[in-house]
Amino acid sequence: MPGLMLLALCGGARASTVLPGQPLSIASASGQSGAPGQQKASKSILSEGAIGEEVEPYPGQVPLIPGFLQSPYGPPSFGPPYGTTHLLGDWGGVQPWLQKHGVYVALADYESISGNPIGGKRQTYTDAGQVGATVDVNWGKIFHGDWAHEFWLHTLVVNGHGRNLSRAFGDNGNQVQQIYGARGNVVAHLVWAYFEKAWWRRRVDWSVGFIPTGTFFNNSPWVCNFMNVWLCGNVTPTKYLNGGRDWPSGNIGTVLRVMPTPHLYVMGGLFAVSPHAYNGGISGWAWGQDGLGKLATEVEIGWIPEFGRDKLIGHYKVGALYDNSRYKNLYEDAYGTSAIAAGLPNRTESGQSSFWAIADQMLVRNGDGPMNGLIVGGYWSYADGKTSQIKNHLVGVVMDTGKMWGRPLDMVGFMVQWAQFSRSAILAQEAAAERGLPLPGANFGMPYGIQGHETTYEAFYNAHVLNGLNLQPDFQYVNHIGGTTVFKDAAVFSLALNVLF
Repeated sequence: MPGLMLLALCGGARASTVLPGQPLSIASASGQSGAPGQQKASKSILSEGAIGEEVEPYPGQVPLIPGFLQSPYGPPSFGPPYGTTHLLGDWGGVQPWLQKHGVYVALADYESISGNPIGGKRQTYTDAGQVGATVDVNWGKIFHGDWAHEFWLHTLVVNGHGRNLSRAFGDNGNQVQQIYGARGNVVAHLVWAYFEKAWWRRRVDWSVGFIPTGTFFNNSPWVCNFMNVWLCGNVTPTKYLNGGRDWPSGNIGTVLRVMPTPHLYVMGGLFAVSPHAYNGGISGWAWGQDGLGKLATEVEIGWIPEFGRDKLIGHYKVGALYDNSRYKNLYEDAYGTSAIAAGLPNRTESGQSSFWAIADQMLVRNGDGPMNGLIVGGYWSYADGKTSQIKNHLVGVVMDTGKMWGRPLDMVGFMVQWAQFSRSAILAQEAAAERGLPLPGANFGMPYGIQGHETTYEAFYNAHVLNGLNLQPDFQYVNHIGGTTVFKDAAVFSLALNVLF
């Protein structure tokens, strides 16, 4: 983050850039039909055929993804993040044979090097990368019975390596790299394994298994065009709550999506809440963890309109999460006063909530596909500040393809995001500072100073080099590192390589 095949084969929270002008799949996308740079969308991206039928192969491309999973209305998307082309072609005929028999396989490698020559606790650089493999099985092609029609199994495992640059320069909450940890010191960290069944031309879709919540909720097609993990994947602060943990952490749960029209969906999910630091253990495979008695509920409503002759697509979503677990109030004791000042335990709050609103709109179309044009977008995400270190998060983006300068498969984007730390977290830190105690942290790590807000600016250019091979230079400027003024602002330069074999 669609049946989401490779949302994150190349990203820390999810996969990286979705290219215009190619059939795509990441985090919710509809496939294109036509040559890159085609000026008009000849038919609705959300047409009847896009919901229930498989698409024909594009010339020179391997038809990796069925058309119904190239969906702009939400998760899961299925397929590699850079379209359906492979660096190694059709694997000597292996891919077409597998797909004919209902098995869809992808293997990708994402590598990035990032450094901060200016600002931060210290100046350094790190390399971080990840290899991911996904296997999706269409049981309908294997068993052919009516019961198996639109019945799928989706699996994804990853192997990550590298060091966390943000932590090295003094930011324990934000992550400037898509690869940032949480994969475990294991060969194959499980991200998801779940079944999906659809009825009535996918107007009703049900998934159950081990699922990252952001695969379905609080997500948008463009979020992982950007490297910063506060945006990539589902959006901060929701994914830093135990009940909303996202990629690469899965959650035992189920999701039901209903689409009364191709432009409208209603979706609900129920997930087990793990009180441990890692869902499924450090490897993702330990589903039988203790303490899974509490539940998180997520709901989302989405509208995906298409305006005018060129079918200018938009995504408009609102959603909410409620976790019925009990969580520590960051500041107050049982009497409503400072727990640190009184030397008493923090009181616990019943339940934890989060809300979000997402909007993006294509203004100018450069060719077919849901990302092939000039797009503006924004996000607001909220978590209860009594129990979450960050309360509000705002994002604004603008993106376009390189058609204007003769590079229609390239993409450029600019983003600004602002995060507000909660009043409860700030009051607790001030109380600790007055008494010479270590500053307390919570779900966004230990702070170096009293926190207030943090702003990040990011610009990227994704260059299509070869089929299945992309390079992305990226620049980020981090203001108020870790939400404090302890360190000078950091300038971060990155270069990412994504290969889909």
